[in-house]
Amino acid sequence: MRLTSLLPLLGFVVACSTPDTRQAATSPSTADTATNLEPMDTARAAAADAQSDTLKTVRQRHTFSSPSSPDEFKLVMRGKDMLTGEATFTITDASGQVIFREILSAGDLEAAMVYEMKTPTATADERAAYVRRRMDEFFTEKNFQKPALTPKSAFPTDNTITRAAWDDLRQRPDAISFSYLVGKEDRRRIAWAPSTKQVIHLPGNGS
Repeated sequence: MRLTSLLPLLGFVVACSTPDTRQAATSPSTADTATNLEPMDTARAAAADAQSDTLKTVRQRHTFSSPSSPDEFKLVMRGKDMLTGEATFTITDASGQVIFREILSAGDLEAAMVYEMKTPTATADERAAYVRRRMDEFFTEKNFQKPALTPKSAFPTDNTITRAAWDDLRQRPDAISFSYLVGKEDRRRIAWAPSTKQVIHLPGNGS
């Protein structure tokens, strides 16, 4: 009778003294995982900055697509440096719609420097300074012309503009064109065509 009552107690003692092999097998793995975790980098930005490669931005507001609401003319140079970067030229109307976009290389802005050089070569700093000046002067007032076309402007047969858009633009004394130099001698001229509601290219002098 006494032996029978001791058997459950003996089983309890044996169970308590048996090691938990399941816990021992998982504990080292957990410790190793915690040790191998990369420490938090508090200096790293939480998200990539889309503007981190922007070198220079030039903005100018000017009437163009609407006589009552000025558009934003913007030139943004992005890249490693001013001599190898890429400039994006955009025109955005008052509603926020981009109505014109063109990509220019740094070389497109630098090429005309040859006409100002007093020595056969220029340093990298001098070249970069010239590109910055070209950007600063890109939207100068003299590059805007009003009217865009005169009534006597001859229709360009080699241009992509339609005759209807050309004739409509000639009859608008408030229409404005914008001209800009690309490379050494490529003088480009654009205007807003109300009849087609888009930016069109015009002959260089508009005469």
